[in-house]
This record gives sequence, structure tokens and C-alpha cells, in this order.
Amino acid sequence: MTSPSLVGKTYLVRTFGCQMNLHDSERVSGLLEACGCNEVGSFEEADIVVFMTCCVRENADQRLYGQASALVSTPAPPSGKRVVAIGGCIAQRDGEFLAHTVPSCDVVFGTSALDKLPRLLEEAFASDVHRIIANTDEPGTSFSTDLPSRRARSFHAWVPIMYGCNNFCTYCIVPHVRGRERSRIFETVVSECARLVDEGVREICLLGQNVNSYGRDLYGSPRFSELIRAIGATGIERLRFTSSNPKDLDDGVIAAMARTAAVMPHLHLAVQSGSTRILKAMNRSYTREQYLDLVRRLKAALPDLALTTDAIVGFPGETEEDFLETLSLFEEARFAGAFTFIYSKRPGTPAALIDDPTPAEVIQGRFDRLAHLVEDLSWEANQADLARRVEVLVESTSKRFDSVMVGHSPKNQTVHFTLPEHACASDLVGKIVTVEIDRARTWYLSGTMVGEAR
Repeated sequence: MTSPSLVGKTYLVRTFGCQMNLHDSERVSGLLEACGCNEVGSFEEADIVVFMTCCVRENADQRLYGQASALVSTPAPPSGKRVVAIGGCIAQRDGEFLAHTVPSCDVVFGTSALDKLPRLLEEAFASDVHRIIANTDEPGTSFSTDLPSRRARSFHAWVPIMYGCNNFCTYCIVPHVRGRERSRIFETVVSECARLVDEGVREICLLGQNVNSYGRDLYGSPRFSELIRAIGATGIERLRFTSSNPKDLDDGVIAAMARTAAVMPHLHLAVQSGSTRILKAMNRSYTREQYLDLVRRLKAALPDLALTTDAIVGFPGETEEDFLETLSLFEEARFAGAFTFIYSKRPGTPAALIDDPTPAEVIQGRFDRLAHLVEDLSWEANQADLARRVEVLVESTSKRFDSVMVGHSPKNQTVHFTLPEHACASDLVGKIVTVEIDRARTWYLSGTMVGEAR
């Protein structure tokens, strides 16, 4: 699929947002390398800069506009011409409007137009004047999994099992930019996972906006529990998945998690609010009581489960009483970690039309209180592994110390350990090692490697 006009050009991909964007970025890199391009590490060196974007929260917009706009004053690469492409959810949402807000932008491509990127880049390089070459066809026309990929880590793979979302939470733009749910064929997903295992992949993370509803559109009812078991039988050592909507996580999925050895004892289960009234306003389709009952069933089936979550503070109309219900739900669920956010108005969503007189300082105060509770709960959860031995998939050296290795435990905790004497860091990357934990902090564990890597 080499493209004569792109051969030898340099590229840099910058990614903002979720795991699906990370997967799409790997496909973009694979496409560009199949066209004869070479990756570089800085904007100054790059003939092609691709921003893969997320529009779920406002800070991703700000990061895109800041970095892309700065390219106007960045010196041109040695070739003399740089083409800037913006893809992903912001591109799908804003389309050619980006031409008016990002002066450096040359190409816009939507969430289902990854395969068209090489042609769009060719057109941009052939043009003597700055112009937007937009392709933001309606989402849902293709699967990016059919494209070449350049994985960031040889031992880890993202595997999308479905695209889009049918839930239409009132604060969320995803269904509008990713389209409705489209599941991949069951056998195709399992075959891909088996191939990845043969290639040496040790950890697979299944992706979807709501993995628990996988297969409903193709087969009439969800087949996610069956898919977990089938992938577990491929020989994969570690299996994770995200995202899970509580309304569709049933006892069949819980049983499959408990009985499939490869499934890691970590689940991210977004609650968003502890108030049933606010959950209804968010169109989340479950109550506070139903969520807590689900937590109890999960922990009964998986006693060592690390449960993490998302929560939004300051959703329009949230009262102090509503917020206190969120605090109490966190205390009852004993989350091992959480991503907490102040509500961000997303144009085009129903919640964006709701006026809320709550002062910003009140919302910030609530956010700070929840953040403090999350810190306490995370610290408490990590104490359970103090003096234990945990299996760690090694990912890299520490950003601060070359003598310290970093990886993740089965419960998805960050784990640091000192590189053993005479060991080579590069030889450990991608290996699974046993670490005896002697320090448990709020956001990480650390300890000493014991035994041999495998």
C-alpha cells in the first residue's frame, strides 16, 4: 500500500483521549508506515503531524487547539512543508469549522475515515495553498481494525469488539461522533486475539463504548460473556476490557470474569453519580441501589477485585444532598481508584441546554471533597498488597530513574521496582516478574523483584 508521494516523509502522531483513540492512533501509524513514512519524535522534524482527538471533555479541546495552533510558529521541517491533520471525535464533531479555529490545520478526517487519510495527505502535499480537505462522513461505515497497525507495545494490544453507543447519556457526545453500536463478528474477534497470542502479545484489552452489550445488534442478544470465555481459551495471559455500563453488566458476565483465569481482577465501572435523581437526569438507566447491588455481586464472585470508577461533579441541578449521596456511595463501594471530573458542557447534548445557577466555587469545593475521599480510598486499597508478592507485567523504565522499572499488577496498580544488579532493563520489558511489595502509596506500589522473569 506504499504511496509514492508519501515515501520517506516523516510523521508524528499526538493522541488525546480514551483507549479507542489510542487504538486509532496505532492504526494511523500503521497506515503511514505502510505508505513508506518514518516516525520522528518532535514537531520540528515532522512532515506530517496527526492529532487524534477526543471531545468528551473540554480539556481535550483546549489541548488540541493549544498544540495545533502553536505549529503556526514552529519552524518548518527539513523538507520545507508540513501537513497537519486532525482526526478523531473533535474532527467528526467540528468538521471544516476547524479551518476557522486552527490556522495550521490542512486535513480533517472523521472517526470512520482512517483509511482515507493517505489520499487526503497526498492531496494536501500536492496543493500550493493552505486549504482544508475534510472527510467527516457519517460514522459507522467501516472498521478501523481492517487497517494496518503499529502497536506502541509489542506485548500489549487493544482489540475493539464494537464501535459506537446506543445509550445517549445526556452529557455525552460519543453517540453523535462515533455513531450507534456496531459489533464485530464474534469469530473475527476471537481469531484476531488468537493471532495476537501467536505474535507474542501477553495482554489484550477489549474495547467498546459499552462492551457488555457486545453482539446485541448482530445476534439479537449480548454475547460478551461468551466472548470472554472464548478469548480466555486462546492462551492469552492477561485479559482486560473497557468500558462497562452498569445497566448491562449481568450475572453471566460476572461468572465469565470469575471463571476465566486470564481475566484480570480489575474492573472499571463508571457510576457518574451516587444520586438516583441525578442518574435519571443523566439517562444512565440504573439507580443508586442497583449499582450498589451490582458491586456486592461482583465482590462476592471476585473477592480480590479492584473496582474503579468515573464520577461527574456539578452536573446541572446537582444539589448538596445529591453530592452527599455520591460521597456515601464511594464510601460504601470502597473504590480502589476513580477518575473524577467537574461537569463539562458539551455542545449538542441535552444537558448543555440546562441552566444551572450553582456557583463555580461551590462545585469546585465539592470536587475537592470527592478528590480527597478518592485519595483516602486509593491509599486504603493499596495497603492490602503491602508485604504481598504480585505479578507485574513490565512496561518500561521510570521516567525519573533508569534503574527503576515500571509495570502494572493484575489489579492495574502501577508498580515500581529496582532493576536487579547485572540485569538489563530492555530484557525485562514485556516480561512478567514477581515483586515483593514493601511500600504502598496512594497511587503506586513499590518493592523488590524476586525470582526470575518469564
